[in-house]
Amino acid sequence: MLSGEENFNQYFGNANQVTDPTTKAGLARYGMTGGASERKWERFDLAQEPNEANRHGWVVEIDPYDPDSTPRKLTALGRFKHEAAEPRLTRDGRVVVYMGDDERFDYFYKYVSTNRMMSGTSRRARRHNRGLLEEGTLYVARFTGNSPAEEIDGTGALPEDGEFDGTGEWIPLASGDESFVDGMTAQEVYVFTRLAADKVGATKMDRPEDVEPNPRTGAVYIALTNNTRRGAAGQPGPDEANPRTNNKHGQIVEVMESRNDPSTLRFTWRLLLVCGDPADPSTYFAGFPKDQVSPISCPDNLAFDDYGNLWISTDGNALETNDGLFGVALEGRYRGQVKQFLTVPVGAETCGPIIEERRVLVAVQHPGEVDGASFDNPGSHWPDGPGTRPRPAVVNVTRTRGGRIGA
Repeated sequence: MLSGEENFNQYFGNANQVTDPTTKAGLARYGMTGGASERKWERFDLAQEPNEANRHGWVVEIDPYDPDSTPRKLTALGRFKHEAAEPRLTRDGRVVVYMGDDERFDYFYKYVSTNRMMSGTSRRARRHNRGLLEEGTLYVARFTGNSPAEEIDGTGALPEDGEFDGTGEWIPLASGDESFVDGMTAQEVYVFTRLAADKVGATKMDRPEDVEPNPRTGAVYIALTNNTRRGAAGQPGPDEANPRTNNKHGQIVEVMESRNDPSTLRFTWRLLLVCGDPADPSTYFAGFPKDQVSPISCPDNLAFDDYGNLWISTDGNALETNDGLFGVALEGRYRGQVKQFLTVPVGAETCGPIIEERRVLVAVQHPGEVDGASFDNPGSHWPDGPGTRPRPAVVNVTRTRGGRIGA
């Protein structure tokens, strides 16, 4: 089981008291510049231990089948704000892990193991497989659009060819003790992965949160939640993969690895959705008629059902409505038709969807998290009703009569 250390930067204080310029620059690149920590939880004092933050921001591997095992931080997968680490196997049995760095203008990564997975659950196989995420190559993605730059003007207007699409390449960063980044050792690449990706010219994305390979087709989907700083003064402008300035609503990228081989160094891509109100001319729903789709804003987590349909949970809806769970077909005449399945309470985030034949599980996170709410004046009374304080919960939605969920 893999777990990502995401918003670790919010728990460190006194970054402004660090004096070494190199250390200070590294902290700043990971969002630590001020005095008080963002969470006001002053457990970690960077003025006393300036390298303490480097111990956080990793993917952690947990073995639920071995109660005596110790959770391990997988440094070969790089250090950044991990919200996703989704594996896929190559044809020859190597493990590929796709990852996003949940920050404005940060990057889309993958890791390819050196060794192949060993089948079975024997002690020998388990010992071998536990090393697959420790020996391999870490890559970062560069996206190239296929339309003239003047056609990507920041409004979200489609280029003349009718799609936001193009090609891409995987740029190697490090493998074992070998660095592929000028001026950085392999160890520096793993600890300061954002700086390494900056150096090699990776594409700055609009908050890549979840990354999910489609188990039926192998295509990889990236939820880019939003980026209201795109195009602001001193900030990067639009590109074909991130085509809107002041991007409040986000988009979803569909990546097709060359020859459907996840270990390859080349891919093609296109935008499946450019989210928002269908009445907004800057939105796009894979070419599907916009009068037949649900509004959707701020895609966060992704999942697939057994039929290959994509399910999207949202976080931070900028349409003045609550977040929710949505389904969208990826093939056939209904490709791009977004349908809303459920809504969560005010202030809540929809996350962690699991889609089964007759059941959907969804986590309702921080209901009532709205401006002005407090313990004594809660912003919601979900799930227990009037007079209670809000609590997060997991909701089980079950189909009680024939058919399947989403049909």
